[in-house]
Amino acid sequence: MRQKLLTAASLLAFAAVSASAQNFKVDKMDIGGQGGTDYVTADPATGKVYVSRGTMFQIVDGAGMKVVGAIPDAPRNHGVAIAPKEHRGFTTNAGDSTSTMFDTQTGAVIKKIPLGVQSADGIMYDDFSGKILTIHHAPKDQKGAMVVIDPSSGNVVGKVELSDDGPEGGVSDGKGTIYVNEEGSNSIDVVDARTWKMTATWKIDPCEGPTGIAMDRKNNRIFSGCGKTSVVVDAKSGKVVAQITNGDGVDALGYDDNQKLIYIPSGRDGNVTIVHEDSPDKYTIVATVATVPGAKTIAVDDKTHTAYEFQPEYGPPPANAPAPPAGGRGRGPRGPLIHGWFVKISK
Repeated sequence: MRQKLLTAASLLAFAAVSASAQNFKVDKMDIGGQGGTDYVTADPATGKVYVSRGTMFQIVDGAGMKVVGAIPDAPRNHGVAIAPKEHRGFTTNAGDSTSTMFDTQTGAVIKKIPLGVQSADGIMYDDFSGKILTIHHAPKDQKGAMVVIDPSSGNVVGKVELSDDGPEGGVSDGKGTIYVNEEGSNSIDVVDARTWKMTATWKIDPCEGPTGIAMDRKNNRIFSGCGKTSVVVDAKSGKVVAQITNGDGVDALGYDDNQKLIYIPSGRDGNVTIVHEDSPDKYTIVATVATVPGAKTIAVDDKTHTAYEFQPEYGPPPANAPAPPAGGRGRGPRGPLIHGWFVKISK
């Protein structure tokens, strides 16, 4: 795979951006490869970062910013979650409705797990139950679902029906409750990890299209990433207690619990809003750092206090390419992929 460092001039430009962004440093490297992207996942135990590439995942050494492996045969994939005790990772493959189970030490594939539900998208690990949870969209006016996987056996052991057709990211409080963003209804589903039943749905206005989610467990605060205005939710009452102004095109967010920093990427604006949690109900934007246009998901390694993004860069479409869809919907034709930008944000 092709690997190319930034030019000296580009590095100086990024250093200048970093200096003006309150000491946050942005580095990027072209890690090559083919295919689009969705989620990135950081594994603090190994320092590896898993990058979705459409039909496979690139495994990147976060510190060295170099590709060290790959997980193949993952059609129309979205994300990875890690079961740390078992040293196993799991993917969501929407193309064949499976999850690939692999060894996080070697990257070797162990098995592919039929999920029994279509449109696999988000994925997470719940340390209370010790289970992997895959999150599935549904056709309009139907219900999305969460599939429960035992990471020891790789068997599906449960399924949860959710409230709407557009569930996105999920997060665990570590005490038996799961929270799942519902993008279509601007709400959060609450799931009991003891019974695998949904127990409540909270509206989280003024959030529009909640996608990424993270949590401060100590203070019982949920962070939901939303278009232009993200929200902080009291995990006991479901009440929105704070709002955060950020860029547009958010699809995931990350949280560094030790530094009390929330990282909110905005793909349409090509930047990351970094927010400090001053207290459970008070939040201050400490930096807005330019990264790569289109980068909309992020992963935080709270061991090294580093955040990671990935975004392909495409050249101009062919001269005879069809016009973009009418009404501004859809992205239109793309040119050839010319760079695969792996981005690291650190202090």
